[in-house]
Amino acid sequence: MEKKDTSKILEELNLCPDFRNFYDENKEYLTNTGLSELIEGLIASKGLKRADVVKRSELAETYAYQIISGKRLPERPKLLCIAFALGLTLDETQKLLKTAGYAPLYVKLPFDCIVTYGLIKGLTVIETNEMLFRYGEHTLG
Repeated sequence: MEKKDTSKILEELNLCPDFRNFYDENKEYLTNTGLSELIEGLIASKGLKRADVVKRSELAETYAYQIISGKRLPERPKLLCIAFALGLTLDETQKLLKTAGYAPLYVKLPFDCIVTYGLIKGLTVIETNEMLFRYGEHTLG
């Protein structure tokens, strides 16, 4: 099966005269993955252990495990802590945010710009929080 990217699916949606046909032809490209499934998949694909992700997230241990297991939906900054702990790329982080129902990082916003920089440069949660604090922004948590 050929993989379709989001822009291709959007283009087809824009051009479709009948949604039912569009949906039937594209439903396998639409995601049903929940947040915890996505996080668990990322942990596995990166060869990480849950305990290491929890520790690197700098979140309270119980809270981090609740996020990973799907028992809690974290606020956006807390989810970004998980992204840093997983060592996600910017694209992976955007997908994580979208899956949770949050806006993707927008580089023109100071907070998002600093977080994006931290992700691109492979900074830790602590290093990113120090930058956020230095520039007068709220920290990740």
